[in-house]
Amino acid sequence: MKDLLKYLKNYKKELVLGPFFKLLEAIFELIVPVVMAKIIDNGIGRNDSAYIFKMSGLIVVLGVCGLAFALTCQYLAAKCAYGFGTELRAALYKHINSLSYSSIDRIGTASLVNRLTNDTNTVQNGVNMFIRLAVRAPFLVIGAAVMAVTIDLKLSLVFFVVAPLISLVIFFIMRKTVTMYKKTQKCLDRASMLTRENLEGARVIRAFSRQQEEIDEFKEAVNDISDCSVAVGKISAILNPVAFMVMNLGIVAVIWFGGGRIDCGKLTQGELTAFTNYMTQILLALVVLANLIVIFTKAFASANRISEIFALPPEEKGEITAINENSNNIIEFRNVSFAYETAGDYSIKNISFSVKRGQMLGIIGGTGCGKSTLANLIPCFYRATEGKIDIAGSDVNDIEPDELRKHIGTVPQRAVLFTGTIRDNMKWRKADATDDEIIAALKTAQAWEFVQRTSDGLDTVISQGGKNLSGGQKQRISIARALVGRPDIVILDDSTSALDYKTDLAFRKALSNDLPNTTVVMISQRTTSLRDADKIIVMDDGEAVGIGKHEELVNNCEVYREIYCSQMNQKEGEKNA
Repeated sequence: MKDLLKYLKNYKKELVLGPFFKLLEAIFELIVPVVMAKIIDNGIGRNDSAYIFKMSGLIVVLGVCGLAFALTCQYLAAKCAYGFGTELRAALYKHINSLSYSSIDRIGTASLVNRLTNDTNTVQNGVNMFIRLAVRAPFLVIGAAVMAVTIDLKLSLVFFVVAPLISLVIFFIMRKTVTMYKKTQKCLDRASMLTRENLEGARVIRAFSRQQEEIDEFKEAVNDISDCSVAVGKISAILNPVAFMVMNLGIVAVIWFGGGRIDCGKLTQGELTAFTNYMTQILLALVVLANLIVIFTKAFASANRISEIFALPPEEKGEITAINENSNNIIEFRNVSFAYETAGDYSIKNISFSVKRGQMLGIIGGTGCGKSTLANLIPCFYRATEGKIDIAGSDVNDIEPDELRKHIGTVPQRAVLFTGTIRDNMKWRKADATDDEIIAALKTAQAWEFVQRTSDGLDTVISQGGKNLSGGQKQRISIARALVGRPDIVILDDSTSALDYKTDLAFRKALSNDLPNTTVVMISQRTTSLRDADKIIVMDDGEAVGIGKHEELVNNCEVYREIYCSQMNQKEGEKNA
């Protein structure tokens, strides 16, 4: 929690004045029982109506002042808490965006979303309640105890018996519930993950008629949340009944022993009433303090989860802020191996190759052989476990990631578009791209034809996730987005899988003609797409089992020949072999 306190630095005034005004309210509240005692002893006891009205007016004034102070505190608390929450969310979101792929994989998207929303709300609520009640409750306990001691020292011993009993109840509940709140948050993470997957895959779920199975799985997840919450609730439910039982027994003891002291003439009826009020104030303040501790327990659990994100180091920065534009070898791998953090074995092993500027590199292989992993090492989404990767003659680990990625256009395996117009999406690589640059990229990607046919052209609105576009249209716009600004390297991670052969061929010809100096890294399952590549890497179980041109690999690489022959009829395969 202390790591998050820096986000309160802009609200020091509210953090000081809020509790101060709550303290004034508590002081006025402590004065009321004394005034009531005087009304009983001096007004009612002497049948002095004028005195009764005068002192009753004082109680009204104290109440109005207390209300004004309370409202002022509420305003300051809200301003501080919500301002803190806003800054915390902004900082957390910024930090999440600075994390490496490995860190994001480790935490998980669903958990990150839950921590950014639910956990920040819980911590924000903790700050709010701290300002409003953390000073008031202890001050009422101490102040009421002091006032009670000044009235009757012996009778106040009842306080020093009752207060520790309630404190023990509070300690027991806090000790039991801290770990349970953490477990509840983990259950919320799982429910968030299922919600995200089910909403994104709604069409697939319906296509396979899996609605009931998914409903049952989600029901199980929310039942886990319910079970955890109920378990916490059962323990927390002990608090108020036990606290009020002890409090009422304490009041009974005060009245019992107080009555005897009145008979002895050592205590007046008004003082006993004031004493009882102070007893009630103390015990109610302890109950409020107990509930406050429950809120703080939740806040601390959530704060720890947020701190775990802040503890993750941001993506490493390099020292090189400009890559060598004249380097001949644009990409070079030297004995590169890579293993994911949670994997037991290498995903790619001992890969070595080089690609010159303007050349096309093809990568092909079976499912799960490491093609995408290999491509993700080029823009340094992941860092090589062993070996060295050079981009334009510089070690990729030494290049500033933002600078590196300004020279690389990446088209992921799954086309991702964002809500907004086509023009908005096309400006992601280059914010100041002109319409001419955007149209040129769309033409190269074979997307301008269908964009032109829409009623709004570049101003056509793309719905969330590009649901109003076909798979091929989404892929072509994703490709065009990566081509805006003519990057030095374009990585196409199986990005033409939804295109027909004619469109695929037209795109490759346009890419070669329109961007002759751009190095293309194309991952594909089609040998026809890679036929004209200057170099093809054949992957099998994380290893490069063949590197060369199409004709060489058909003759010399068994894995490539099997892929090629499976995609061609036997006669054509023999003819080209």
